[in-house]
Amino acid sequence: MAVPVEWYVLLSAGMFAIGLLGILTRKNALLFLMSVELLLNAANINLVAFSHYWGNLTGQTFSLFTIGIAAAEVAVGLGIILVLYRNFKDVDVTTPTSLRW
Repeated sequence: MAVPVEWYVLLSAGMFAIGLLGILTRKNALLFLMSVELLLNAANINLVAFSHYWGNLTGQTFSLFTIGIAAAEVAVGLGIILVLYRNFKDVDVTTPTSLRW
């Protein structure tokens, strides 16, 4: 029994909406990173679902590429968060108002 592709699209849309809501409403930098991960995973679900639907591996290949980009994004983002915490003793993204302190 195969799951129809519409269910994957609905799941992806829900995850994308949650990620977008997290980015727009949160001030914590760690929650920003988690929300971006939700956005990327929503795109991955669509890529893999349509790849399976059309019977080729192109979407799965792009999905692996996206996972690599997400890992790099987390490495850079955690570095920025560590510097933010070291200088401001908080991870609130509204605290720093300039690039110099």
